[in-house]
Amino acid sequence: MSTNKILLKFAKKGINLSPEAFDKVISAENPLDFASSIIVKLKGDKFSSKDLVSVSGETIDEITGNVKKTDNTSQKTLINDPPVETEKPKEVKTEHTPQKTITSNDDKLVKTPEAEEKKEISSIDNLKKESDKPEKYVNQEIIEASETVKDEKIQFKRNLQKSNVEYDFEIIQDTSKKSYTSGELENLISYFKSRYEKLEDILSKRPELRNYTKIADIDDSQESLSLILMVREIRTSKNGHKIVEFEDDTGTISILFSQNKEDLFAEAEKLVRDEVVGVIANKSNDSNFAFGQEIINPGVLRVPDKEMDFGIVFLSDVHIGSLTFLEDAFNRFIDWINCEYGDENQRRVAEDVKYLIIGGDIVDGIGVYPNQDQELVIKDITEQYNEAARFLGNIRSDIKIIIAPGNHDASRVAEPQPAVPEEYAKALYELDNVEFISNPGVVSLDGINVLIYHGRSFDDLVMAVKEFTYEKSDFLMEELLKKRHLAPIYGERTPLASELEDYLVIDEVPDIFHTGHIHVNSYRRFNGIHLINSGTFQTQTSFQKIHNIEPTPAEVPVIHKGQYKHFKFL
Repeated sequence: MSTNKILLKFAKKGINLSPEAFDKVISAENPLDFASSIIVKLKGDKFSSKDLVSVSGETIDEITGNVKKTDNTSQKTLINDPPVETEKPKEVKTEHTPQKTITSNDDKLVKTPEAEEKKEISSIDNLKKESDKPEKYVNQEIIEASETVKDEKIQFKRNLQKSNVEYDFEIIQDTSKKSYTSGELENLISYFKSRYEKLEDILSKRPELRNYTKIADIDDSQESLSLILMVREIRTSKNGHKIVEFEDDTGTISILFSQNKEDLFAEAEKLVRDEVVGVIANKSNDSNFAFGQEIINPGVLRVPDKEMDFGIVFLSDVHIGSLTFLEDAFNRFIDWINCEYGDENQRRVAEDVKYLIIGGDIVDGIGVYPNQDQELVIKDITEQYNEAARFLGNIRSDIKIIIAPGNHDASRVAEPQPAVPEEYAKALYELDNVEFISNPGVVSLDGINVLIYHGRSFDDLVMAVKEFTYEKSDFLMEELLKKRHLAPIYGERTPLASELEDYLVIDEVPDIFHTGHIHVNSYRRFNGIHLINSGTFQTQTSFQKIHNIEPTPAEVPVIHKGQYKHFKFL
């Protein structure tokens, strides 16, 4: 890597090096990885300014107390069906065009991140103001390097070689052009009616519910009730029992679930507002009250294994444009998928990759949360998508890329989200073999059905059910499959559009269920279905620090010929 590009690498993260600090970087055994380690250390906490921060050689020495020079022969992690041992792909040196450069020089200080042992390093005495001795810093070299890169004509590997691969690719569900709501009360009524009817149809096929009764049709002769109901309200009695008010399209009924029936009570604890379930209950003397005996989720039947002679890679939450985007790790991932990184076995997996799915938040977006601009290196949404196109444009041309939006993307916030519009992401639309789809969406990849959902409703589930945590996103995914709905709770943190039809009902059971949003990689099989959360390419965010969530950055899951593997690129 040229010295100019190393300078740019720091500059675009808002870091300016003194000559002494610069010498320490370029004299490292592997300057690229050493620079990456320094940047990750410095950007662990958010910068206090969008401007360049001047870093001395002494600062480099202090913050790298636990950073060792990278060994080129070290390997990244390859995980086969867990539990397994991990290994690390061998590094292949490559050059990549860096992101947008920051070159302003205001007098600012920045707080350094937590060290590996979780102790903060004081930066007040180490980070020097540029105004002290500006001639000692390398701003002019950064500017010149930036101009040189701007003048270079970028060649994408996807553009250099056209693909002759034939894809058995089909979009099964995409709401991008079906979505309609006027926001009127009638739309909301239609939305919940659609939800109830879809799930009623699924539940009525269960043997216990084939002869279910509507609430209005309950008569005095019935002792045992078989009902299909929507949860209206949940409360706890003074004795600790769970009392749930249900409704259907004919009336309402309250059902008590006793804490003395442990298994039943545990299922009642997982009930959330607005979901649809089957209930077996014993009628009380009060026709509007009953005692619960069984809760029946719509559920999913076991999915048989399908033959698969190719690989599918899963990404989400790349967050290009953020100061905490792990560019070097992402470049290593691109080198791997291009069969230019890793050992022989790992490259063989890469050779078989036919599809790449990106399940939302490919960019960090603009104005997603207060003061986000202070954490951005690219502050224009179109430029963020342009930068995404620069990365994806260097992925080999025989891989089809499917992109769905997330809550950071330039799509409407309310779910279902239409595909990212071309007006913001024209550069991505111009790439060959890129397909755009809504969130949620379903695609068939050579007969393998993949349900793609970004996963924002996880926030609501974690708040509503005490046993659920962000760290175990695979259990959250299993619960959504059991409920056969991707966002059952209406009116909480997940904004839902009151469509005429509820497109978040899981009509068909997928072979693979892919989510993101949480930034924590997870995998499990449930009834034959691969449950995958693809993690992130971003370091810990301020929101995650508040909630004590430890992300698993730069871990990439792959379903390779029906088997789960994952690689680590950090």
